[in-house]
Amino acid sequence: MKETPREQTAMSPKQESPIRRKPRWLTRRLPSAPEYEQVRSLISKGRLHTVCEEAKCPNQFECFSRRTATFLILGSRCTRNCRFCNVAHGPTGPPDPEEPRRVAEAAERMGLRYVVVTSVTRDDLPDGGAGLFAETITEIRRRVPGALVEVLIPDFGGDATALRTVLKAHPNVLNHNIETVPRLYPTVRPKAIYERSLELLRRSAAAFPEIPTKSGIMLGLGETEAEIHDTLEDLRTAGCRFLTIGQYLQPSRDHLPVERFIPPEEFNAWREKALALGFTEAASGPFVRSSYHAKDLYQASGL
Repeated sequence: MKETPREQTAMSPKQESPIRRKPRWLTRRLPSAPEYEQVRSLISKGRLHTVCEEAKCPNQFECFSRRTATFLILGSRCTRNCRFCNVAHGPTGPPDPEEPRRVAEAAERMGLRYVVVTSVTRDDLPDGGAGLFAETITEIRRRVPGALVEVLIPDFGGDATALRTVLKAHPNVLNHNIETVPRLYPTVRPKAIYERSLELLRRSAAAFPEIPTKSGIMLGLGETEAEIHDTLEDLRTAGCRFLTIGQYLQPSRDHLPVERFIPPEEFNAWREKALALGFTEAASGPFVRSSYHAKDLYQASGL
């Protein structure tokens, strides 16, 4: 039976929404390992930020315990205020020119061979922070020869020159998340544009086809099966090769509520559908996030 999109309702910024109790498949025991505190200490002493901590990622304990993390550059405050995201927003200071060096030093000390770097959105900067992304890639390669670098970038306001700045630094993977289906953008990502994100992926795939593009989508915000399928088709048409699909989890009462918890078997089915659509590789599951086991996804692709 074809699903009909439910009516979209936008929440006001101060409206609170009760946090729903999680089903059994979304509960997990926290690992206990000395590596966890070691990574936390290294990040703190290096005056660095991670999206793991800022976004309250449910995989933080696991990833830190495995001595891996996703570095967050350009500060810790975002110029946008997406209704699903826990990263702080508001006034920001100028980028720290020493941040690329400190990220590279941390990657070296952690023994990383696959480094994932993301950022807050900086609409206040002329290049959106693209230059600092490029510097960070270069510095990681200088400090950790042979390291693979994946970048998860914002949309840079649609600036093609900014995107090219990042691509010319030759990351191994260019990731930009579509996040949700187009109907929900006004509620979930009010300052983002669905077509603009697709265009970023199209431009990247066309200009630097040797650099695989990657994107991710959250489920559980009220999207329909048909809308998910159409979004995956849009991503493939835009040249996207890697895909992540995960469960949206409400960070606080001030964020959008979870409309539905998707069971693991449905995530498994979506992975099979994604591969059938032509994605080179896909990770799909309740705890999957953009950079979760990113190295494994890359290696599974055979690149």
